Amino acid sequence: MTTALPIGAGFGEEPLPEQELVRIRDVIYRAAGIFHPDNKLRLLLDRCGRRMKELRIPSLHEYTEYITTRPNRQTELVALLNEITIGETSFFRNQPQLDAFRHVVLPKIVRAKSPLPIRRLRLWSAGCSTGEEPYTLRMLVVEEAAAQLKDWVTEILATDLNERSLAHAQQAVYGSYSTRNLTPAYRDKYFIPSGDKLEVNALARSNVNFSRLNLSDDSRMTFMKSMDAIFCCNVLIYFDLASKRRVIQHFFNNLLPHGYLFLGHSESLYGVNDDFRLVHLPGATAYVKGERGLGGEKST
Repeated sequence: MTTALPIGAGFGEEPLPEQELVRIRDVIYRAAGIFHPDNKLRLLLDRCGRRMKELRIPSLHEYTEYITTRPNRQTELVALLNEITIGETSFFRNQPQLDAFRHVVLPKIVRAKSPLPIRRLRLWSAGCSTGEEPYTLRMLVVEEAAAQLKDWVTEILATDLNERSLAHAQQAVYGSYSTRNLTPAYRDKYFIPSGDKLEVNALARSNVNFSRLNLSDDSRMTFMKSMDAIFCCNVLIYFDLASKRRVIQHFFNNLLPHGYLFLGHSESLYGVNDDFRLVHLPGATAYVKGERGLGGEKST
């Protein structure tokens, strides 16, 4: 693992000019909307250092040229983004939010769509990291399959920018840290032993579709239509205000009229978007499309 170096220092005795990091920061921002402020450049330097070690590139100047002018620069940019976007998550990470979705939001979605000839529930885990969130949502849906979701078709779309995280998600094998919040009932019903780890079984993996998606890719984002709920937790912290506004507008456009957006517990759309309305749920908050939530409750 490469240790972060202070600006002005370098690998060996070579000086490390700040302008090279700024160039790389700008490349990342244009490609993915992820912005590293000046006080985060040390972190960016560390991530670049890992890639330089892998490629045996001795100087940041050469790496900057590698990622901006070489024919395989796009491949290397993806590799660098993999280093930058390493997430930390677990199953049932935010239990109050999940309870609010299952017991308050989901019944409202069901009531709104029940008159339709095709009963289909579409959920999107945007920034799914290593897959714990979409698999958790799938387990909740299965638990409701005999009750409020009887005869419903469910699709869970799980997207992330990080290729390594997606590979982990599709492998679906997790250690003790990721599975620490599982109850014995969920562990027995939805997992099988895999050495000293647990593997998500076929029931919990069905109808969960993973794909790589850059949330800053406007053309791809326009295809994520007809969502009933979007979970985008602890992702927007990597974006500056302009990027946040663009992503949130896509979420708004892609949600159905009754749709809900869930963010991380410390995240807010204050000053970002006025189209969504904040709703207070038991133990959690969410954003609903439109001025009033389903059932007529007033948003605040």
